[in-house]
Amino acid sequence: MISPSRLKKSSFPVRKPNLVDAHVGSRLRQRRMLLGISQEQLAEMLGLTFQQVQKYERGTNRVSASRLFQLARTLDTPITWFFEDMEQERTGEQPEPSGAETEETDPMSRRETLELVRVYSRIDDRKLRKKLYEMAKALATE
Repeated sequence: MISPSRLKKSSFPVRKPNLVDAHVGSRLRQRRMLLGISQEQLAEMLGLTFQQVQKYERGTNRVSASRLFQLARTLDTPITWFFEDMEQERTGEQPEPSGAETEETDPMSRRETLELVRVYSRIDDRKLRKKLYEMAKALATE
């Protein structure tokens, strides 16, 4: 019989997401948010639960090749987009800490940045878009 004290301790190490899985998940989240799609909406489009989408975005669950193909088609982006900006020499390392620390180091992972890009891209007037861009650049240098 196993003692109760042995049952409480897990002999299995906590598995951290692989760097590639975490990167693909981060890019999935970016693309979804740029398109203004919720996790629930994406899950419905793919025939999944929103929890599964969450696991993909965190890198907890790996995205299979067939699922990646489906995601790329659903999100109207090439498959290669999910791997852009990934440092080739670091593919075997563990990912950087997630959450607030990731948002500080990668501004494209912040919700406000993605929403700003999304609404900016919806401005049809090219001159107005350019003026807004110039204003943002001027404010950033102050």
